[in-house]
Formats: sequence, structure tokens, C-alpha cells
Amino acid sequence: MTGFLPLAERLEDIDHGERLSDFAWRMAFGAIGWPWLLASLSGGRKADKRALLDELGLAHDALPHLGSWKADMGFLRHIVREIARLRPAHVVELGAGASTLVAAQALTLHGGGQLHSFDQHGGFVDATRQWLADQGLKADLRHAPLTKKSSDWPGRWYAIDTLPESIDLLIIDGPPWAVHPLVRGAADSLFSRLSPGGVVLLDDAARPGERLVARRWRERWPHMDFRLVKDGTKGTLVGRRRDVSMPAVNDNEAGRGWHHVARAAGIAALIATGWIARGALGEFPQPAQAETFLDEAAASHRAGLLRLAMPSQVESQRLDPQEIERTTGIVLPALPSDWRISDVQLFPTADSPSIAVSLVTPQGEQLSFFADRAETPAEGRPLLAHRAGDTIAYWEAGSMAYALTGRTKANRLLALAAQVAPAG
Repeated sequence: MTGFLPLAERLEDIDHGERLSDFAWRMAFGAIGWPWLLASLSGGRKADKRALLDELGLAHDALPHLGSWKADMGFLRHIVREIARLRPAHVVELGAGASTLVAAQALTLHGGGQLHSFDQHGGFVDATRQWLADQGLKADLRHAPLTKKSSDWPGRWYAIDTLPESIDLLIIDGPPWAVHPLVRGAADSLFSRLSPGGVVLLDDAARPGERLVARRWRERWPHMDFRLVKDGTKGTLVGRRRDVSMPAVNDNEAGRGWHHVARAAGIAALIATGWIARGALGEFPQPAQAETFLDEAAASHRAGLLRLAMPSQVESQRLDPQEIERTTGIVLPALPSDWRISDVQLFPTADSPSIAVSLVTPQGEQLSFFADRAETPAEGRPLLAHRAGDTIAYWEAGSMAYALTGRTKANRLLALAAQVAPAG
């Protein structure tokens, strides 16, 4: 939230070559990143903001206008969702602001964990602390000037004095890109403190710099799963540590010094060759994400059939799309009115709950409709896939991915999916 405030670092402490290189990176990424910066000005719909504040029990004027350098609604929803799911003991936030208020309130509602927030501007830290106090909230807010130099990443990093031994949720909304487009990569110095199942949330993840950061994180931290979710104006990178043993330090790649003048020339070469424009920034191969999404859709279908066959399981036949969107952020399309709903369930997935709806068509066909956020090769027109004896028609609309699963012929399933898909 402090991206337009003066950088609280002393330029005389930075050598001339580093300053020249950082300036070249900022100019280059500013030239190619303006569409992302322009798209971020809205911050999200006012209705979504009111719904989030209602969910948190906060007044509608508790948050400032969201947009520009502030966390947007998509990112704030992720914070609330992960705190509700994890009930974390320790949340660490890099870059204070709107996310601080949201995280602090969510923690009071879900477990009462401790929020540790760091920002480079001492005056803003004091103002945020008072802002929280006005709302009856507390957090451990600390001034962390940008004076530390990373051996692995460019730019200057937070001088953090104290951290919890174990971090359950790491929120990254700083430093601002004006320090360096790749500066947030240094947040991986905290990954070794993540608890098993711990989560990383990176704001502005759709920007070119953050996409390069995400690509390198994925290479350096193979025991973590990263996923870009495009459900806000800026995109959120969700990282989750697998529940396996983890080295105390990052040993996936030896620390490489950044040769400042060389990389300044390198970025010019990348732009000249059109490397960025050709889409080389897409950090996650879509087929892998599609496979996970399809596996989950098939699993939800089988689970739904089992529930319907078990008298001890109580079905919920009420589908409330507004409540689902308000609580989970999942947007559901209108389903055909002559399809009978036999069950509606939250279905656990790696990042957050998805929605599974068991359906029966007028012809008696048992189907499952599955909704989640995922990157797949599909667009508005459904594609087909198969899992065991199940046929799956899947498509995307906005940031959402949908699947219709059943044990029926492919052409018939495509015809059924066409009644729901926007370009069916």
C-alpha cells in the first residue's frame, strides 16, 4: 500500500553500478508493465468489497478505495479464506496496509493467531497501528527499512529484526516494484520457516516481474506447489508447502550474485528479442494444472455418487450462488432449470474449497458439476477428458474453471455442457 511513498533507503549506501542496473530494470518493466498497472487501478467491485466487509463484521467505510498500489479484493479474499482454513498461529505480512486490517480482523474471527507486519515506512507503520486500534484490533507492526542486500535477488530487502520460528501464512505485498521488479523474490528467505502445509500469498502476481519471481521460486523450491490465480485485478500467486521434511536453508540452488551492469544490458536484449512479448512469462504449464483439476472433478463425482448411495449421509439440495461467491469467491453459472439438484457440497482441494453439485437430468442421467479456480487449456468452448469410466466436459469462464462429469457418451455430455458453458 506504500508504493508511492518515498523509498526509505539511503542512496549513498548503494553503489553506482547497482543504481544504474536497478534503474534500467525499472524503466524496462515500466515500459512493458503498464497494462498491468492500468488494470490494477480499480481494485475490484464495490459490491465485492461490501460483501467482504460484511463477512468480517467491519463497517463499509473501514477500508479505503482499493486500487493502484493497494491490495485488491481478490488478494484480500485469499487472505480471509486461508486464515479461515488454516487458523494460523503466526501470520507474517510484508508491506502493511489494507491487508493488515483484513488479516487482523480475520484472525480475531478464526483462532486468534498473531499477525507480524513489516513495512519500510516508519510513519506509515505508526499510522496503520493507530488505524487498527480505531477498529479495536492489534498486530505486531514493525518498521523494517529497506537496507538489507540479498545475495540471491536484486534490490534492497527489509531489515527484519524478529520473526516467529514457524510461519503458517506469509503475505507478500511489498516491497514496491519501484525498488526493483524482482525484489519480492527475496521473500523466499522466509520459506524455510513455513510450517507443514503453510501458505504463501504473493500480490500483483500477474505482473511480468512477479511472474519471473514465481518461475524461479518453482525451480528453487520443488517441495512447494505454486499456482497463479487470476481472480482479482492483479492476480495472486498461492504457494503451499507440502507436508514433508524441509531443509533449514534453501539449498536448491547456490546463491548467485547479481552482476548489475550485465543484467541491465540483459534486460534490454530480452526486450529487443521480444522474449517477454511472446509470452515466455507464463510460469506454470497448463497441462499439469488441468490434470489436477480433472482429477479433482472426477473424484468429486465419485464422492457424490457414494454419498447418494449412503442413507447415513445427509444431502443438501439448496444451492445459493450468492452465498457461495460471498464465502468462497467461487462464481457459479446458471444451471438449467429442469436439472434436479440432489446434493451441494464443498469439496476440499489443494488451494481452497471448491464446489461440487450432484445433478439429475430430465432423462435420469446422474451428473456432477464441479467449480474451482484453475488454469486449463480450455476456454469458453468445452473440451473432453476421461477418468476411468467417467467422461468430463470442462471449460473456463473468467478466472473460474468448470467441469461436468458423468458416465455418458461424449457427444451427449458435450451437448449437456453446452447448456451451461458461455461458448458452448
